[in-house]
Amino acid sequence: MSKADLPTYKELLWPTLEAVRALGGSASITEIDAEVHRRQGFSEEQQSVVHKNGPRSVIEYRTAWARSYLKGMGLLTNSSRGSWSLTPDGKNAEETDIEPLHKAYARRMRDSRGLEESADSSRSSVERPVTSEQVEVEVSVDDGATATEKLRVEQISLAPSPEPDWQEVLLDALMKLSPYAFERLAGRLLRRAGYEGVEVTDRSGDGGIDGFGTTWYRLTSSRVYFQCKRYTKSVGPEIVRDFRGSLDGRGERGLLITTSLFTPGARLEAKRPGAKPIDLIDGRRLCDLLREYELGVSTTIRQVEDVTVDTAFFRDI
Repeated sequence: MSKADLPTYKELLWPTLEAVRALGGSASITEIDAEVHRRQGFSEEQQSVVHKNGPRSVIEYRTAWARSYLKGMGLLTNSSRGSWSLTPDGKNAEETDIEPLHKAYARRMRDSRGLEESADSSRSSVERPVTSEQVEVEVSVDDGATATEKLRVEQISLAPSPEPDWQEVLLDALMKLSPYAFERLAGRLLRRAGYEGVEVTDRSGDGGIDGFGTTWYRLTSSRVYFQCKRYTKSVGPEIVRDFRGSLDGRGERGLLITTSLFTPGARLEAKRPGAKPIDLIDGRRLCDLLREYELGVSTTIRQVEDVTVDTAFFRDI
């Protein structure tokens, strides 16, 4: 399917706002994406078209742009990481309001960019304002396969961004690793997450199993086998079924890790009643985990001052 056959971010503005309303006025990115998919009736084929190398589908990427524009239009706000809420205007807006609000916001962005370009031409060492975090992505696995990228996550006033660009940089770096290096990175992630006895299997003859580890829940333990798919295409249900088949005689639970995304069919297959459960980690979740456990990803918190001059104070002196 061609990307041109999919809705643009402008066409997703109203459906995205409706989705947040249907979810009670506040929801996570995952919940919003799922509700937009449900309400729009997107087919599995439409949801499986990957944006670049992942970790998102084209529809998810364009929905991210829609959220960012809705924020600039004053209809949504993301008060905490990964959580989006309706503003008072967002609660009351009607579909006919979307087009004029979008035009007004686009005009403000153009005016803002013109001012920034004019200011930049007269600046020397003054730094542009940025948001409160800078992410450096560096991936290095010890077999000589090294990929290093650094990215400052910036969000200039009025400039929307389909969050977060650093994930795309990280996924590009992971795709440059050898398959075995990526498997070892998965093993290191399990160890950092508290798994015991983690082993990465030999490069050949692994029978579809790339490694395993033991996790504890209170007084009971469970051995989990994992498989890695360093893909740029979406992972379908047949991959889940094949992986489950490789668990026969080995274990009762599997973990499937990919740099890309899982199709809706794959997610249904992973939790099919009566079958061995397969837990799924897609590219977006993998990036978040590498960041959480500081495996090749570091976050530097930056403070920015907002200075306001009260001119009335000086008039009253």
